[in-house]
Amino acid sequence: MQRSNHASGGKWEGIVGYSRVVRVGPFVYVSGTTAADESGHVSGDAYEQTARTLDNLQRALASAGARIEDVVRTRMFVKNIDDWEAVARAHGAVFGAVRPAATMVEVSRFITPEMLVEIEADAVVTS
Repeated sequence: MQRSNHASGGKWEGIVGYSRVVRVGPFVYVSGTTAADESGHVSGDAYEQTARTLDNLQRALASAGARIEDVVRTRMFVKNIDDWEAVARAHGAVFGAVRPAATMVEVSRFITPEMLVEIEADAVVTS
């Protein structure tokens, strides 16, 4: 199987040494994605950040030829588990019909204090 790496141009990719997305054959792996805009700025509450994160995730998937419908697993990392309902509502708005396997866990902090949510996704492209 052939491997391809895809970058988003985010500043952390070069510093940390990772790819935003890696595709191996039909398998697509999206690294932890946040609500950061093109300039790296993050703002908003947990729902807004999750919605923006999922928009960023959708673009990342597309860069490797995958779609939201191809996602088989998500991992949601939240700074405050009390935000679970807002995060779940935004996740459900995107994945309600897809229903991937999903995990949500609380973490103590992220790279920047503004970040409230980070999401990883795995997909399998079948068409």
